[in-house]
Amino acid sequence: MLTKIKVSDYMSTTLVTLTESTNIFEAIKTMAEARITSAPVINEASQMVGIFSERDCMNAAICATYNQVAGGGVGEYMSSHIRSLPVYDDVELVGIISRTDVLRAIATFH
Repeated sequence: MLTKIKVSDYMSTTLVTLTESTNIFEAIKTMAEARITSAPVINEASQMVGIFSERDCMNAAICATYNQVAGGGVGEYMSSHIRSLPVYDDVELVGIISRTDVLRAIATFH
């Protein structure tokens, strides 16, 4: 049954990307407005270097507020706690799939 599941049927294809230097509060605002829980982070060469998640948002906001600083860039706060995965078509980033998307796909076959 799982062989009938295609990632392209469940992934998000409307990508909201951030750069390593995007201010964390701007990133949080962008993600909230787009109603997403994670966003790929790209460098100057348009290569993905990580994923900025809602958990990273929380950690960054708490750290910035506690230390009374303006925030910093998302590149400073990306963690390795990944809840979403990038989807590539050869070398092009074409989407992102979350753990919830995977569970939704599996649930449709049971």
